[in-house]
Amino acid sequence: MIVLDLDGTLLKNDKSISRKTQSILNLCRESSVKVIYATGRGGDVEKVAPSLLFDGRIVMGGAVAYLGDSIVYSSLIPFEVARPLLIACDKYGLKIASEISGMHYSNFIVSDEWSYITNFKVVGFSQHNVDAEKIYAIINNTDDVKFIESNLPNDLYMVVARDNLAMIMHKEATKAKAIAKLAEIWGINKNEIAAFGDDLNDIDMLNYAGIGVAMGNAVDEVKAIADEVCLSNEEDGIAEWILRKDLIKKLGD
Repeated sequence: MIVLDLDGTLLKNDKSISRKTQSILNLCRESSVKVIYATGRGGDVEKVAPSLLFDGRIVMGGAVAYLGDSIVYSSLIPFEVARPLLIACDKYGLKIASEISGMHYSNFIVSDEWSYITNFKVVGFSQHNVDAEKIYAIINNTDDVKFIESNLPNDLYMVVARDNLAMIMHKEATKAKAIAKLAEIWGINKNEIAAFGDDLNDIDMLNYAGIGVAMGNAVDEVKAIADEVCLSNEEDGIAEWILRKDLIKKLGD
């Protein structure tokens, strides 16, 4: 199995997938290698990575895993757990949102931050009663991070990405656990998995996989724990790694 993060990994900086990379991944699939993506993205992901290119997909940082249109793994944040955190962060002045099934329930105009996100509702969190796949907040400094940590329920965890976005998930919602579920379904051993990533929320899956590969553009923390480092997302790093390993030929043999 090959597992790919999207932004900064499979996707180029303009959010496209190069023809070379598509071709190499298709050859892998033709050679019976499962190819999936594992992303922190939610409902907008099909716009950049259509599922027809992949055997499975993991979204919301591991909160949900799909085979086709069927959910095979799910770990949500109950609204009773989410609500006090959302209210506290709102009062503190953070821009924060709860997301599920592509809908963003927020205290700010989400499209002002990301123009491609139009499926959102500005709500009062005191009445919010929808479970979440992910909660996210825009942070400005370390004090913001400390505030969220001080209000974080025991069964949730937080990862801060390099774009100053704090992502809050259920502790059972990790890329590694969702990957493990797909691998179990397909009968794939951990040492038969190569995972590629670039940011802090990829560390758990790179540690889990038999081979964890950091992109050339990855943050230092990811490179430090990776087994290998490939070229950057702008240099077809994934495709070049597969070609360098002669993986397709070996599979054909």
